[in-house]
Amino acid sequence: MTDALEAEPSPDWIEKIKSGGAVPHLEPDNCPNGWASPEGDIFMVRGPDYLSSRVKIPGGDYLLKPLGFDWLKSSSKISEVLNDPNSRVRRAIDADPVNKHFVWAFNLQVPCKDNHSAILYFVSTEPTPEDSLMDRFLKGDDAFRNSRLKLIANIVQGPWIVRAAVGEQAICLIGRAISCKYIIGENFIEVDIDIGSSMVANAIVHLAFGYITTLTVDLAFLIESQAESELPERLLGAVRISDLQPDSASLYELPSEEQAGDMQSSLPSRLWKSIGEGFSQLLHPGSQDTAGMPVEGNGNGNHQGKDSKTEESSDEDDFEDAEN
Repeated sequence: MTDALEAEPSPDWIEKIKSGGAVPHLEPDNCPNGWASPEGDIFMVRGPDYLSSRVKIPGGDYLLKPLGFDWLKSSSKISEVLNDPNSRVRRAIDADPVNKHFVWAFNLQVPCKDNHSAILYFVSTEPTPEDSLMDRFLKGDDAFRNSRLKLIANIVQGPWIVRAAVGEQAICLIGRAISCKYIIGENFIEVDIDIGSSMVANAIVHLAFGYITTLTVDLAFLIESQAESELPERLLGAVRISDLQPDSASLYELPSEEQAGDMQSSLPSRLWKSIGEGFSQLLHPGSQDTAGMPVEGNGNGNHQGKDSKTEESSDEDDFEDAEN
């Protein structure tokens, strides 16, 4: 569906969002300091018989259309962007004359000096099927969402030290590993993912941030299937981010009630502690589970269908488990 979704004509406001951010929307094979929509088949997901066979299959079609990408920075943590009537995507949503589209936003909050946020936007142009896994995710409570929201991170290109820390492809149940806040409106859902809430995730992201200008990564989101009736898994959407320049991030003006908030006073100590934990992880890889959970295959599409015993168990882990 990746090609099919791209081929379908999109409303003007969708095209404006895709092309309106500070980071340009480019082709997957050539997107320096840009973002793109990779093919779903480079990600391996649970197949129709996974619970008995542990066989994974290529991800295939996306459930959502790619909508946009924002690379933002601010003096404080950036959150609830879609609740901000002045944010560019919220303005576009409010101006949608049809008002039948539903936007999904994943806000990766990177705790650093300038509080960067990488926000991935997707959109559904059709009503969500009643009692589908997506419908249950939207209507469920935070405990259900935390137990199901999954991230697959695929390092396409980058220095060996980042590959060693993350692995070629990592899988994580985000809500069990990292603190997530779910903001749901009439026509949107935003997930604010606080990377700084996990020591391991924080250390790895700080490490990767130092090489961000030479790093290409694919990020896919999906809702984990845990029952036979929910299989096979379907990808919500994915984005490729390549060679980002920190200086290209747009300055985000926080809503006035948040501007008075001070930056977290504990950030410097948490930063150094996290970096120490991250390098300890690299120097002593056998001492604990890694935060990156590999599956068979890599970003070049060289996948096998059968998980090994190690991969089978690691697929169920999360960052917090790795810390304990």
